[in-house]
Amino acid sequence: MTKKKLLLVEDDRALAELLIWHFEREDFDVRRTGDGEEALLLAAEEAPDVIILDWMIEGITGLEVCRRLRRRSETANAPIIMLTARGEESDRIRGLETGADDYVTKPFSPRELVARVEAVLRRVRPALAAEQLGYEDVEMDVAAHRVRRSGKPVSLGPTEFRLLRHFLENPGRVFSRERLLDTVWSHDPDIDLRTVDVHVRRLRKALNDGGQKDIIRTVRSAGYSLDAEA
Repeated sequence: MTKKKLLLVEDDRALAELLIWHFEREDFDVRRTGDGEEALLLAAEEAPDVIILDWMIEGITGLEVCRRLRRRSETANAPIIMLTARGEESDRIRGLETGADDYVTKPFSPRELVARVEAVLRRVRPALAAEQLGYEDVEMDVAAHRVRRSGKPVSLGPTEFRLLRHFLENPGRVFSRERLLDTVWSHDPDIDLRTVDVHVRRLRKALNDGGQKDIIRTVRSAGYSLDAEA
């Protein structure tokens, strides 16, 4: 299963460790920093699925980080939940007007925060919460671990299943071999880039077994994309 990528920007180490524990239990891949500038760098390196952003952090403020993230194309639509001890209505309005999707006032329940993040993801990125994924004539039942194309079963190995799920969650986006390696293989140091090509070929063969058109596009010097217009 492809993990949901969460960027946690919180400079209170004890609180950050508590939140990491709760979110990793719910199958999130958490990257954490307490510095605003580093948060922008981490978001640029790997676009997160959701961002938890404390208002008062080291370096630039969380409000300014939120503003800059909204200006970037790769994070313009990423859900952002702001954390703050500032509970005044004017502060909540500033946070929401800057681009935050939700606003949580300290102290708060970590379990409630997890629930809020899941709710925002269901609303903003429904594919991440879906048990049924589809594109063109390809259908995936995530819970049952089954794939069909034009109504006929498609037999996939575990890696090809994860690879296809990642493509189905992000149709049309081009992913480099490095990005696929990080996302589908979870930073496994024993896997090289040629392995990505091998599994893409296997996935293609399985999907096209009935003579259907190839919907996985190879982008020269860039990577691969799920694209029916290829």
